[in-house]
Amino acid sequence: MTEIVLHGHKVVGGLAEGEALVTSQPVTFVGGLDPATGEVTEKNHELAGKCITGKILVYPKGKGSTGNAYRMYDMAVRGTGPAAIINQSAEPVTAIGAIMGEIPMVDKLSQDPLAAIATGDWVRVEASQGVVIIRKKN
Repeated sequence: MTEIVLHGHKVVGGLAEGEALVTSQPVTFVGGLDPATGEVTEKNHELAGKCITGKILVYPKGKGSTGNAYRMYDMAVRGTGPAAIINQSAEPVTAIGAIMGEIPMVDKLSQDPLAAIATGDWVRVEASQGVVIIRKKN
Protein backbone atom coordinates (compact mmCIF):
# COMPACT_ATOMS: atom_id res chain seq x y z
CA MET A 1 0.00 0.00 0.00
CA THR A 2 1.43 3.37 -1.01
CA GLU A 3 1.77 5.92 1.79
CA ILE A 4 2.40 9.62 1.25
CA VAL A 5 3.25 12.08 4.02
CA LEU A 6 2.52 15.78 3.57
CA HIS A 7 3.50 18.62 5.86
CA GLY A 8 1.62 21.85 6.25
CA HIS A 9 0.10 24.46 8.49
CA LYS A 10 -2.08 23.71 11.51
CA VAL A 11 -5.29 25.72 11.42
CA VAL A 12 -7.08 23.76 14.18
CA GLY A 13 -5.25 21.09 16.16
CA GLY A 14 -6.48 17.58 16.72
CA LEU A 15 -6.33 14.11 15.28
CA ALA A 16 -8.72 12.42 12.87
CA GLU A 17 -8.64 9.71 10.27
CA GLY A 18 -11.02 8.34 7.74
CA GLU A 19 -11.96 8.09 4.11
CA ALA A 20 -11.24 11.15 1.98
CA LEU A 21 -13.95 13.00 0.10
CA VAL A 22 -12.30 15.35 -2.41
CA THR A 23 -13.65 18.16 -4.56
CA SER A 24 -11.98 20.81 -6.68
CA GLN A 25 -14.89 23.16 -5.94
CA PRO A 26 -15.25 25.44 -2.90
CA VAL A 27 -17.71 24.27 -0.23
CA THR A 28 -20.39 26.26 1.57
CA PHE A 29 -21.97 24.88 4.72
CA VAL A 30 -25.00 27.23 4.54
CA GLY A 31 -27.24 26.36 1.62
CA GLY A 32 -24.86 23.71 0.31
CA LEU A 33 -25.19 21.01 2.97
CA ASP A 34 -28.07 19.42 4.86
CA PRO A 35 -27.10 19.81 8.53
CA ALA A 36 -29.32 16.91 9.60
CA THR A 37 -27.72 14.37 7.26
CA GLY A 38 -24.38 15.80 6.11
CA GLU A 39 -25.44 15.45 2.47
CA VAL A 40 -24.19 17.95 -0.10
CA THR A 41 -27.30 19.63 -1.49
CA GLU A 42 -25.79 22.41 -3.61
CA LYS A 43 -27.05 22.05 -7.17
CA ASN A 44 -24.37 21.39 -9.78
CA HIS A 45 -21.68 20.77 -7.13
CA GLU A 46 -19.47 17.80 -7.98
CA LEU A 47 -20.21 16.33 -4.52
CA ALA A 48 -24.01 16.74 -4.82
CA GLY A 49 -25.70 13.78 -3.15
CA LYS A 50 -22.55 12.69 -1.28
CA CYS A 51 -22.32 12.68 2.52
CA ILE A 52 -19.47 14.48 4.34
CA THR A 53 -20.25 12.94 7.75
CA GLY A 54 -17.12 11.41 9.26
CA LYS A 55 -15.07 12.03 6.10
CA ILE A 56 -11.79 13.84 5.67
CA LEU A 57 -13.17 16.68 3.56
CA VAL A 58 -10.62 18.00 1.05
CA TYR A 59 -11.42 21.14 -0.95
CA PRO A 60 -9.70 24.33 -2.09
CA LYS A 61 -11.36 26.82 0.27
CA GLY A 62 -14.69 27.74 1.77
CA LYS A 63 -17.21 30.15 0.33
CA GLY A 64 -20.21 31.98 1.64
CA SER A 65 -21.13 34.13 4.59
CA THR A 66 -20.29 34.15 8.29
CA GLY A 67 -23.22 31.79 8.80
CA ASN A 68 -20.92 29.00 7.61
CA ALA A 69 -19.05 29.02 10.93
CA TYR A 70 -22.26 28.51 12.90
CA ARG A 71 -23.44 25.78 10.53
CA MET A 72 -20.14 23.94 10.89
CA TYR A 73 -20.50 24.11 14.68
CA ASP A 74 -24.12 22.92 14.44
CA MET A 75 -23.09 19.95 12.29
CA ALA A 76 -20.23 19.07 14.67
CA VAL A 77 -22.66 19.05 17.61
CA ARG A 78 -25.14 16.90 15.63
CA GLY A 79 -22.39 14.48 14.58
CA THR A 80 -23.00 15.15 10.87
CA GLY A 81 -19.87 17.17 10.12
CA PRO A 82 -16.58 16.04 8.63
CA ALA A 83 -13.93 14.30 10.76
CA ALA A 84 -11.32 16.81 9.51
CA ILE A 85 -10.86 19.47 6.85
CA ILE A 86 -7.95 19.90 4.46
CA ASN A 87 -7.88 23.10 2.39
CA GLN A 88 -5.40 24.44 -0.10
CA SER A 89 -5.75 27.77 1.70
CA ALA A 90 -8.10 28.25 4.65
CA GLU A 91 -10.25 31.34 4.73
CA PRO A 92 -11.24 32.91 8.07
CA VAL A 93 -14.90 31.87 8.22
CA THR A 94 -14.09 28.19 7.65
CA ALA A 95 -11.27 28.40 10.21
CA ILE A 96 -13.63 29.91 12.80
CA GLY A 97 -16.19 27.17 12.14
CA ALA A 98 -13.54 24.49 12.57
CA ILE A 99 -12.40 26.10 15.82
CA MET A 100 -15.97 26.28 17.15
CA GLY A 101 -16.72 22.71 16.10
CA GLU A 102 -13.30 21.37 17.20
CA ILE A 103 -12.77 19.96 13.70
CA PRO A 104 -9.06 19.31 12.96
CA MET A 105 -8.00 21.44 10.01
CA VAL A 106 -4.80 21.97 7.99
CA ASP A 107 -3.82 23.95 4.91
CA LYS A 108 -0.78 25.03 2.89
CA LEU A 109 0.50 21.46 2.49
CA SER A 110 3.82 20.52 0.89
CA GLN A 111 1.88 19.14 -2.11
CA ASP A 112 -1.46 20.24 -3.52
CA PRO A 113 -3.96 18.12 -1.54
CA LEU A 114 -6.36 18.09 -4.50
CA ALA A 115 -3.69 16.31 -6.56
CA ALA A 116 -2.22 14.13 -3.79
CA ILE A 117 -5.49 12.86 -2.27
CA ALA A 118 -8.31 11.06 -4.09
CA THR A 119 -11.79 10.25 -2.89
CA GLY A 120 -11.61 6.89 -1.15
CA ASP A 121 -8.01 7.23 0.06
CA TRP A 122 -7.55 6.61 3.81
CA VAL A 123 -6.22 9.79 5.40
CA ARG A 124 -4.86 10.49 8.87
CA VAL A 125 -4.76 14.17 9.85
CA GLU A 126 -2.37 14.95 12.68
CA ALA A 127 -3.37 18.60 12.60
CA SER A 128 -1.47 19.68 15.73
CA GLN A 129 1.75 18.72 13.94
CA GLY A 130 0.57 19.85 10.49
CA VAL A 131 0.99 16.30 9.16
CA VAL A 132 -1.26 14.43 6.72
CA ILE A 133 -0.66 10.75 6.04
CA ILE A 134 -2.35 9.33 2.96
CA ARG A 135 -2.81 5.63 2.25
CA LYS A 136 -3.78 5.37 -1.40
CA LYS A 137 -6.70 3.15 -2.30
CA ASN A 138 -5.75 0.36 -4.65
